[in-house]
Amino acid sequence: MGAQHTDPVLVTGAAGFIGFHLSRALLQADVPVVGLDNCNAYYSPQLKRDRLTQLQTWPQFRFVEMDLAQGRDCAALFADNRFRAVVHLAAQAGVRYSLDNPAAYINSNLVAFGHVLEGCRHQQVSHLIYASSSSVYGANCKLPFAETDPVDHPVSLYGATKKANELMAHTYSHLFGLPCTGLRFFTVYGPWGRPDMAYWTFTRMILAGEPLQVFNHGRMGRDFTYVDDVVDSLVRLLPKPPQPRTTAAQPTAATSHAPWRVLNIGNQTPVPLLEFIRLLEEALGKKAVVQFMPMQAGDVQQTHADVSALQQAVGFQPDTTLQEGLAQFVAWYRTYHNC
Repeated sequence: MGAQHTDPVLVTGAAGFIGFHLSRALLQADVPVVGLDNCNAYYSPQLKRDRLTQLQTWPQFRFVEMDLAQGRDCAALFADNRFRAVVHLAAQAGVRYSLDNPAAYINSNLVAFGHVLEGCRHQQVSHLIYASSSSVYGANCKLPFAETDPVDHPVSLYGATKKANELMAHTYSHLFGLPCTGLRFFTVYGPWGRPDMAYWTFTRMILAGEPLQVFNHGRMGRDFTYVDDVVDSLVRLLPKPPQPRTTAAQPTAATSHAPWRVLNIGNQTPVPLLEFIRLLEEALGKKAVVQFMPMQAGDVQQTHADVSALQQAVGFQPDTTLQEGLAQFVAWYRTYHNC
């Protein structure tokens, strides 16, 4: 993966969903990891601690509890360590929560990201990969969503902060030659997932016999991406930073003359919301009680990823079916909750 084998990869958000799975995959591949998280209470800190307990069984894992929005702490982290690469997954997630607490998104997604960029710049990190989101596509109607599409009309503050991350990264890539890859994740799900996501809350509510609130009267679709496929993409991309372009070709919305790019990470298979509920019922062996609701502010009706650029970059694309993935999640959920 380039650099000295003893240099660790920094994974921010290591106690989070994707960060935990990525850290575990790197450790299984004998790659040292410095995992960072502030373990905030946006959702159960105990779930985050339980993930960390799994990671701390590896001697090559070191955990740092820190808020990256604290500039001096972040600068000290980079000054005291030598990272072979940085995967920045720490963020304030969730579309709907951004209507209630916009300050959390400014602080975690903009201020903290600026500090990470500064750290990578001064340490001359060989590759910064950071989490963007399919939410950047906002009001786009053309499907599937391609990285070359304009993304100038976000419909949530969360999506706007992720678009801002892409712009900030491009500036650092252009000015300082920092290789940056932004990944637009499409509805990631799986074991050890996030309790605020629909697949988790629907599972809990179906098992409890509570009615599901199904928005836009069920006329929704999502490109569900299994977490193992996301991690596979990340591991393959880490040793392949984008290269500066030397041709005279015009830069696009997804590429640049600088060593910068954005890539979709999705399953290329949007699933209607009612089909998703049917598959979850099948995995749980229990029917859902459905309560249809109008569209929620900040939501989008459908997501669908074009992942041809990812395929071209690393020869891989997510392909786990939703039926397979939900079965894996439900098996884990029943074990974790002893239900």
